[in-house]
Amino acid sequence: MMNPRRISKAIRVGGVTIGGGAPIVVQSMTKTDTRNIRATIRQIKELEDAGCELVRLAVPDEEAAQALGEIKRKVRIPLIADIHFDFRLALAALRAGVDGLRLNPGNIGEADKIRKVVLAAKEREVPIRIGVNAGSLPRHLSGTGNVAEAMVTAAMEQVSLLENLGFDLIKVSLKASDVPPTIEAYRLIAARIPYPLHLGITEAGLPRTGVIRSAVGIGTLLWLGIGDTIRVSLTAHPRHEVIAAYEILKSLDLRRRGPVLVSCPACGRTEANVLKLAKEVEKRLAALDKPVRVAVMGCVVNGPGEAKDADVGIACGKGKGVIFRRGEKVAVVEEKDYITALMKEIEML
Repeated sequence: MMNPRRISKAIRVGGVTIGGGAPIVVQSMTKTDTRNIRATIRQIKELEDAGCELVRLAVPDEEAAQALGEIKRKVRIPLIADIHFDFRLALAALRAGVDGLRLNPGNIGEADKIRKVVLAAKEREVPIRIGVNAGSLPRHLSGTGNVAEAMVTAAMEQVSLLENLGFDLIKVSLKASDVPPTIEAYRLIAARIPYPLHLGITEAGLPRTGVIRSAVGIGTLLWLGIGDTIRVSLTAHPRHEVIAAYEILKSLDLRRRGPVLVSCPACGRTEANVLKLAKEVEKRLAALDKPVRVAVMGCVVNGPGEAKDADVGIACGKGKGVIFRRGEKVAVVEEKDYITALMKEIEML
């Protein structure tokens, strides 16, 4: 049984609530040059269409920071500025009206610089994510042994700094490219702070392997009741990150957005091209927002019985197939009509 969810302090990033028992939030990051305003707006709108609820933008220089204001005016989704090295970029991003900041304590530098950013964020009631990465720990913690403990120490130092400045609109992430230290770090810090936690496996890789690593890491933490917002970091168009994030949440029954397709692996009993059929059904379902569970099964053995929890399904035989609803047979159709009949049944729900 899944562990009860850790209840954290609720914060708001723009109009989105994170923590406090709110639904787990899906976010991503643009992969355009933020200085290219038109391309960045276009990609943000693609992410919105995919279901992204927060988006982070890289802010490498002053020109990128200045672009944030116009981008903010042209999109609906809350924007988070990703700041490294130069605290002045954080101040510029706040002036541009961003909804959140992500700071990496390993490369911002002196406490006085962070203090200036925190006071400006406090004045505007803009949350800050303390984003710790295993690959860019503060110098005094780098190479100290246990990576998870070092990440937690780095995060706690920054939490204490922000709290001492009277700031508590805090979100924390502790990411490594390896799953075990990431899980260990989140488990350690979850018991030590009341703030919401943003989950992810950093530098997870290309989709084929990156989705698996992210699902194992993020999924394990969610199963343990840890996590308030997630990002699947992939070397791919960011919409794939959003799709993968929702699949992780749907697999744990934490969020329902769009269809869920289940299909049998096929075997020697199969008398139809299940792979081709499943791919076509998946393609058709991509256009639906309806939270429906659809099954494509290769024979009567694993048809309505094993897929009885599906809202709609098809069990394929030789030249004919059975359409079923929640385990009950509703029609027998010819092979040429499989897709049409199945989609019609889905539309009737």
